[in-house]
Amino acid sequence: MKNIYKRKDGRYEARMPLGKDENGKRRYRSYYGNTVEEAEFKLLAEREPVVVPASLTEMTVKELTLEYISAIRPRLKESSEVNYRMKAEKHIIPAFGNMNCCLLKANDVYAFIEDKLKSGLSARYVTDIIVLLKSIYRYAARVYGISNCLEGIVMPKRTKPEIILLSKSEQARLMAYLNEDFDLNALGIALSLYTGIRIGELCALQWKDVDLTNRTITVRKTVQRIKNYDGKSKTKLVITEPKSASSVRVIPIPDFLVAMLERFKDSAEKYVLSDNCKPVEPRTLQYRFAAILKKANLPSVHFHSLRHAFATNCVALGFDIKTLSEILGHSSVEITLNRYVHSSLDRKRACMDMVKWAA
Repeated sequence: MKNIYKRKDGRYEARMPLGKDENGKRRYRSYYGNTVEEAEFKLLAEREPVVVPASLTEMTVKELTLEYISAIRPRLKESSEVNYRMKAEKHIIPAFGNMNCCLLKANDVYAFIEDKLKSGLSARYVTDIIVLLKSIYRYAARVYGISNCLEGIVMPKRTKPEIILLSKSEQARLMAYLNEDFDLNALGIALSLYTGIRIGELCALQWKDVDLTNRTITVRKTVQRIKNYDGKSKTKLVITEPKSASSVRVIPIPDFLVAMLERFKDSAEKYVLSDNCKPVEPRTLQYRFAAILKKANLPSVHFHSLRHAFATNCVALGFDIKTLSEILGHSSVEITLNRYVHSSLDRKRACMDMVKWAA
């Protein structure tokens, strides 16, 4: 049995028990790494390999992968199942599908990671693929007792993507342009910029989710287009529960948004942005947003950048991070700080101007 813990110097130490010495004191061999995975991998590399008889299973990686997805299907959202199947069909099966699942080695996985990174996939996306592969092999180890070669794999180093945001003056110009002819597209943009709501959640918003009396919006669904495995069309639009349990939330809204919403208030079952009982899909809203930016002579940014801008603006206004995290629907404040709070040069300068000479 092994145990891993974080040392005072910031490194991780993985210990391999070596039994007891002549005085009955337990002996260990230690392996160090900058991450849990790195320390664990060094430990595993020193262990005697577990030899699995070829007769134990003749299952290929493809067969194992499909069995795993089928086994967990009852617990998955449809969108998650489609995501797993897509990653399996596009990446895992082409690389390893015909291989006996007992013969996959760590070196094969590292070569796969390197190849995917060289092909232009982001470290984050490659990590997602390996996480799925790790889950498949944990299942195989549990059900068939085969050695889990993924147990000590060190994930590729992820870099924080650069998010391009509209500046405060550009945000003001955008809203001034939208006010010239304030329609449902403008309403959607305003809701995202001033509540941080995700584009899928925004498209799924119905008037029954909007309480103008209590000035709240309730987020309980999301819209997305996924691959269609069971029908004639290649893709289909689905309305499901939001990204996570913490994404189901009530967002208080300021008075000016209430006034905007009152202009378009309609029957409960209608979707806010479509004015009928069929939602606008996120891709369509993104296209419309891109066209508006072009007409307003503003930089091209993704619709999701409005959510980032909201978070950054809230921090500048003095929101505490816990409150902001709950408004955004995050499971932890770390996600809010690491992904959604961006400090501009003006903000950095304002902070530095607060530093005073101590003399």
